[in-house]
Amino acid sequence: MRSRFIVKTILLPLIVCAVLYSETTYAQHSIYEPLNLKEVNSANVDFGTMWTFDDIPGEYFQKTYGFVPEEKWLKNARLSALQFGGGCSAAFVSQDGLIMTNHHCGRGDLYKIQQEGENLLRDGFYASSLEEERKIPDLYVDQLISIKDVTNEIISKMENGNTTKEKIDLRDSIMAALTADCQEETGLKCRIVTLYNGGKYSLYTYKRFDDIRLVMAPDFQIAATGWDWDNFTYPRYELDFAFYRAYDENGDPVKTDNYFTWSKQGAEEGEPIFVIGRPGNTDRLHTIVELEYYRDNTYPISLIRYNELYKVYEELFNKHPERESELLNSLLGVGNGRKSYAGRLLGLKDNYLIAKKTDFENRLKEKVKNNPSLNEKYGHIWKAIEQVIDELKIDVDKSATYTLPNWNRSVYYTVALQVVKYARQMKLPEEERELGYQSDKILETRNSIYPESFDVELNNLLIKYHANFVTKVLGKDNELLKNVYGGFLDNEAVNYALKKSKLTTKEDFENLLKSEPDQILNCNDPFIYFVVNTQDELKSINEKRSEANNTLDVLHQEIGRLIFETYGNQIAPDATSTLRISDGVIKGYEYNGTIAPGKVTFYGLWDRYNSFNKKTYPWGLHPRWITPPEELDLSIPVGFASTNDIVGGNSGSSIINMNQEIVGLVHDGNLESLAGHFIFLPENNRTVATDSWGLMEALIHVYKTERLVKELQNSKIVD
Repeated sequence: MRSRFIVKTILLPLIVCAVLYSETTYAQHSIYEPLNLKEVNSANVDFGTMWTFDDIPGEYFQKTYGFVPEEKWLKNARLSALQFGGGCSAAFVSQDGLIMTNHHCGRGDLYKIQQEGENLLRDGFYASSLEEERKIPDLYVDQLISIKDVTNEIISKMENGNTTKEKIDLRDSIMAALTADCQEETGLKCRIVTLYNGGKYSLYTYKRFDDIRLVMAPDFQIAATGWDWDNFTYPRYELDFAFYRAYDENGDPVKTDNYFTWSKQGAEEGEPIFVIGRPGNTDRLHTIVELEYYRDNTYPISLIRYNELYKVYEELFNKHPERESELLNSLLGVGNGRKSYAGRLLGLKDNYLIAKKTDFENRLKEKVKNNPSLNEKYGHIWKAIEQVIDELKIDVDKSATYTLPNWNRSVYYTVALQVVKYARQMKLPEEERELGYQSDKILETRNSIYPESFDVELNNLLIKYHANFVTKVLGKDNELLKNVYGGFLDNEAVNYALKKSKLTTKEDFENLLKSEPDQILNCNDPFIYFVVNTQDELKSINEKRSEANNTLDVLHQEIGRLIFETYGNQIAPDATSTLRISDGVIKGYEYNGTIAPGKVTFYGLWDRYNSFNKKTYPWGLHPRWITPPEELDLSIPVGFASTNDIVGGNSGSSIINMNQEIVGLVHDGNLESLAGHFIFLPENNRTVATDSWGLMEALIHVYKTERLVKELQNSKIVD
C-alpha cells in the first residue's frame, strides 16, 4: 500500500508565514525604485532552485519552509515522475499507470492515431474505456531508478590528457564505458549526467515504458489559448493537459506503487509547492564575457533567423486555412524559438542582470586571488575564456549564414549541395570517388538528387527567408549576396534567384548535369554559386570553432569544479535535461506597470475570447467552450504563477504540495523567465501552470470524462 505524506494543518499557516517572510530578503527590481548598480549584490538564489534528488540542501529547505523532504518522500517523488518522450516531463497519477503531461508535448503525435473523419488536434480525444485507449507509435516514458556519483572515475581519467582534445576524448571514452557497463549489468537505460559543467558527474539509470496509449486530450483551442502570442506570458488562461497510460509487456495497465494523488482545491498563495520534472538546459555558470558574446554576437543572429522563418509559416498559415492542422505545429514551433531568443536577449540587455552576474564573478575571482592554492589551480580561467571568446567572435556571422540546416532550407539548396558534390566527385579518377559516384552507381545517384515533387510555394518562401536572413546579417553590400540575390530582399530576391537558376525544373537540372564538372561548378546558378563559395570556407571555420569550443568545454569544467568546491550544494547545478525538484510558492509580480495576480480564473478565458471579437486566432474557443456550462463556477482558478524555477523541458511537470498531492501542471514560464537561462530572479521569474482545481472542474462539467475523473479522485481505475 502506498504510504501517505501528511502535513498537520496546524503547521501550514506557520510555514506560509515563514515563506512570505523569507521572500522579503530578495532584492527588489521594480520600475518604481531607481536602480543603483553599485548596490546590486549577487546571491546563491541567482543560480536557481533546481535541485538534484541526490543532493537536496536540507538547511535551505528548513530555513525557507520549515520542511525538509525525507528520503522516503524524495524516493516516491522521483519514482512518480517521468521523462516523456525525448523532451518533456510527466508523472504517474494513479496506481494503474495513468500519466499526466501537457497537450503540447504530445499534440504532434495525434495524427498518428487519427481515424477517418476525425480531427484530434481540433476536437480532442477521450477513451471512455480501456479498450478505446489508443497506442502512440514510438512514444516512451522513462522512470529514474537510481543515481550514482562517478565524478572521481571521470576526472582522474581526464587528468591523463595533455591537450584539451585529449582530455575531452578521455572523458568521452570513460563516460561511454561506464554507460555501457551499467546497461549490460542492469538491462536498463543509463546516462552520464554532467553537473556544474563537469564539477560533478552522476550515472543515472532509467526504466523505460514503451507501450503508451492516449486516454484523453482536449481540443487545441483550450490547450493553447493565445497561441504563439500568449506563449511565455502571464496572465494566461489555458488548460494545457493530456492523459496517457503505460502498459506492460502483457498488454495490461502498468501497476505502480509510486504516483501523485490529486488535490481537491489546489494550493493557497504562499503555501510551499514543488515542481517535479526535467528542466532542459541553462548556462548560469557562464562568465560575463560569454554573456556579452551571446548578447552582442550569437543571439541577435539567431533572433533574425527565427523572425524571418516565422514570417514564412505565418504567411502560409494565413493563406491556407484548409491546411491549419498541417501548418499549425510549424508556426508554433518557430514562434516558440523566436520568443525564446527574444526573451533571452531582452534579459541580457538588463543592467540589473549583468550587475548581479558581475558581482558574483568579482567575488569568486577575489576568493581565488586570496587563496594561493586556488589561484594556482584556477587563476587562469577568466583570461583563458576571454581568449577563446575572442576566437569565436571571428567569423561568427559567416558560421551562421553559410550553414544550411536541413530543417529550414529550400529544396533548391539541398539539390545544389548534392550537385556540387557530384561535380567534384566526377573530377576525380574513378578509383578515388566515393562508392555512389563510381560507374555502376552513378546513374542511381543522379536520379536520386532531384525530388519527384515538392511544395513550390513553401520552398520559394524559404528562399525569401534565406535571402532576408543572410542579407540582414552580412549586409546588402556583401559581394557574395549580390551574386546570389542581386542585393535584393523579399520577393525581389526570390525572383532574381529563380530567374537565374538552373535548378527550378527537373529538365533544367538534367541538362545541367550533362555539362562538364567545371562548367557545373562555374555556372551562374545562384544556389550552386552560394554552395561553391561558402561550404569550403565554412568547413575551415567550423574546424577552428570546434577546437575553440573544446577548449571552452574544459574551462567550463574547471570553473564548475571551482564553484562546486567553494559553494557545494548551496548553489544549484545548471539544468541538464534530468530530473529535478524545484521549490516555490504561488505569487504574483509586477509587470507592465501593474500587478499580475497569483491566480487567474475561468472568467478571463471568456473575457479574452470576447475582447478579441470571438475570432478563432488566437483566443478562440472550441464550440464546446463558447457557452459556459451552468454548473461551472467561473471564479475557480484555471491557472497560476509561482516562484518555482523551471526552463524548457519542464513542460508537463507535476506541481505538488508537501503531501505529494498535485496542485498544478507546468506548461510554461512567463516572458521574464526566459532570462532564467542565465540567472534566476525570483522577483519576477515565474512558472506558469494549469491549476488542478480548474482542470478537474473542466473534466467534470465540460468534457464529462466520468471514468477519468473517478480514477484521478481515487488514484486507481474504478469500475
